[in-house]
Amino acid sequence: MFTDSQLLEKVNIYLSHLIYGKQPEGLYNPIKYAMSLGGKRIRPVLMLMAYNLYRDDVDCILSQAAGVETYHNFTLLHDDLMDNADLRRGKPTVHAKWSKNAAILSGDAMMLIAYRLMTDEGSKYVPSVMRVFSQAALEVCEGQQYDMDFETRMDVSEDEYLEMIRLKTSVLLAASLKIGALLADAPDFDADSLYDFGINLGMAFQLRDDLLDVYGDPKVFGKKVGGDILCNKKTYLLIQALHRSDPRQLEQLMSWLHAKDYNPQEKIKAVTSLYDALNIRSLCEERISYYTQLAEISLDKVKVAKDKKQPLLREMNKLMFREA
Repeated sequence: MFTDSQLLEKVNIYLSHLIYGKQPEGLYNPIKYAMSLGGKRIRPVLMLMAYNLYRDDVDCILSQAAGVETYHNFTLLHDDLMDNADLRRGKPTVHAKWSKNAAILSGDAMMLIAYRLMTDEGSKYVPSVMRVFSQAALEVCEGQQYDMDFETRMDVSEDEYLEMIRLKTSVLLAASLKIGALLADAPDFDADSLYDFGINLGMAFQLRDDLLDVYGDPKVFGKKVGGDILCNKKTYLLIQALHRSDPRQLEQLMSWLHAKDYNPQEKIKAVTSLYDALNIRSLCEERISYYTQLAEISLDKVKVAKDKKQPLLREMNKLMFREA
């Protein structure tokens, strides 16, 4: 069995040698730049881990692992454009460094390259793999649309928000795991259980992200906390606060949400204080714990030796208890 560090190294080496294209440079240089910004590479590592439950020749599916990572970075490139974000991992975003048109076209090319990588080798598994991947890719778009719709709504329910993050975040994690299992010729029951594991892992992962944006340690988190508060992003914390505030608290919260001229640190402090008064942090932590337990149950159902599942269990715990 490979460790997560060993698999991450394999992914990074493969990506560093991958030639996305040469000409025209205006199309391919933004792609190379976007892929060079790094990241946790969670999705390709999970794919390799799922494959490694059944087979040791993980190098055989590095193309598919690179495909899912390329697709993920394509979504980030377009997300940054739609959010008008100037920085990604501390570096200028593609549209800021080049142009909006470059971000659109290079992003489109990244998506097509991801599909090409996913079908590499032309194995017998291509039809089943592409059904899973294409469905996940479509659902990510659905999740992004819901996220955009929520920007203008103050009545977003908890269930609506959870469905949005299932689509926008969880399904690609789940698909990565299931594709790894399919490529290893795993039993359908195991492939489906790994998919469920990924869904629940993704839910807990995104909720943890929401929590860290407010309560994380800036020195560990790698960026200033409170970014979601400043842009009025509909996170689990804000949605719970909107539904649980009494009239006085709701009036105070709405005044900050509608404020045009304010001191950023004052807004972060005021909204965080409201969260504290409403015990929102504990509510979010309870939800994280709930989905983590569901993930453990799903992983337990996978019919391989318990020791083989330890790398996936360690990866889950690393993601759930991370501070960045």
